[in-house]
Amino acid sequence: MPKLKREKGEERATDFVESLDRGLRLLQKFGATSGPMTLSDLARAAELPRATARRILFTLERGGFVATDGKLFTLTPHVLLLAASYLISSQVVTVLQPVLDRIAMEAQEISSLSVLDGDEVVFIARGSPARVFSAGLDIGYRLPAFCTSVGRAMLGQFDDAELTQRLRKMPRAPMTPHTVTDPRRLLATIIADREQGYSLVDREAEPGFRSISVPVRRYDATIIAAINMGAHVDRVSTDEMIDRFLPLLRDGADSVKSMLL
Repeated sequence: MPKLKREKGEERATDFVESLDRGLRLLQKFGATSGPMTLSDLARAAELPRATARRILFTLERGGFVATDGKLFTLTPHVLLLAASYLISSQVVTVLQPVLDRIAMEAQEISSLSVLDGDEVVFIARGSPARVFSAGLDIGYRLPAFCTSVGRAMLGQFDDAELTQRLRKMPRAPMTPHTVTDPRRLLATIIADREQGYSLVDREAEPGFRSISVPVRRYDATIIAAINMGAHVDRVSTDEMIDRFLPLLRDGADSVKSMLL
C-alpha cells in the first residue's frame, strides 16, 4: 500500500531529530570565540545540559570534526567539508563564478556574490583581478541585510507588506554613524532600489566604504542572490560606481538568468 503524501508544511514529531539539532547548534557555538572552548563554555552557549554537550562533543571528535586535549575543544579543518559541499553543489556559485571573475578583471575591482539567510547576507563567492591580493570580504562572511547593498537588492523581492514586517522585526543596530536604521526610511529606500534595479550603499555597513549591487534572478525572474562591487570612498565616487560598475553588474546578472533553475 503506498504511503500517504503529506501536505506542504505538515510535520510530525518523528520527523525531527533532536540530537542532530543539538549537535549542529553546538558546532555553531565554536564561532563565539577565536580560541578553544571548555565543555562548560560550550554547554552554556548552546543551552544544553553538560552531560548532553559532552556526548555530542565526543561523537563529533570520533567523526573528526572536533579535537580535544581532554579539557579544551576546537574545531578541525574537517568541518570545512560541510561548507565545501554547499559551494560545490550550489548552482548559483557554479554559474556566477566565471561572471565574477570576468567583471572583476574588467573593472579591476573585487566582485562578490551573496545570498540572503534570514536577516543577514552571506558572501559565497567572489572574483578578484590579478593585481589585487585577496583584500575583501571572505567567503562565509556575514553582514546585516538592511544596511548592505546586496541585502537591500535581495530584500526587494518581498512585497511592501512583507517587507514592512521584516524590517520592523529584524535587528537594526547601526554599523557606522551613517547607518540608516529607521524602518520607514529603509522601506522607502528598498522600494526605490527595487524600481531602479540596483542598490548603492554609502558608508552604512563599513566606515569609508561604499558598494553597489544588482539582484540575480533565475529563469522565472525570482531573486535568488545579488552581486556587488565596492571600494573605499576616497578612491571611487558614487558616480563612477553607477557609470562604470553598474553596467558590468547588470550585464553579468542578465547573462545567467536563463541558466539558473
